Amino acid sequence: MADSSSSSSSSSASPNQKYRQYHPYQDLNVPIHNLYNLPTSPEFLFHEESIAQRRSWGENLVYYTGTAYVTGAVLGAAKGTVDGLRAAEPGDSIKLRVNRVLNSGGQTGRRFGNSLGVVGLIFAGLESGVTYVRDSDDLLNSVLAGLGTGAFYKAAAGPRSAAVAGAIGGLAAGAAVAGKQAVKRYVPI
Repeated sequence: MADSSSSSSSSSASPNQKYRQYHPYQDLNVPIHNLYNLPTSPEFLFHEESIAQRRSWGENLVYYTGTAYVTGAVLGAAKGTVDGLRAAEPGDSIKLRVNRVLNSGGQTGRRFGNSLGVVGLIFAGLESGVTYVRDSDDLLNSVLAGLGTGAFYKAAAGPRSAAVAGAIGGLAAGAAVAGKQAVKRYVPI
């Protein structure tokens, strides 16, 4: 695939060529002169596939679960650290105080991370399922997934708690998606 015989790169391809040559180090003035043949064919076979810019269900699952877990772990560790600092007693040594802070931060971080990771997992599964059933990708999918996530997560606490949590989840998901759209529209990048 690499061709080191030529040192110049061609970034444009004629319609008859199947590949174009790419030199990743052309602007760096380094002695490496590898040329890579990149295809000139479109990435998607059908035009409709290129319009839909969404992740697959597996990518959604990993993204939402991982993001929620890390967010929960960081927030929980911060809360646990503050709790550990507050729990210090007047006669404690520095070593004991540090141990108390680390233990509290780690325990609370794990608990929050696991809880939010489960919420992210449920949300990802429901959003992918709603997108598949409705066969469209819009704001309503996220709102319905948020409703279902809240209700499903608090279902064991009773129907009233599930309804309240579902409403909060739907509102949170709608606000997050609307905020994302507003940032895309109004914040120049």
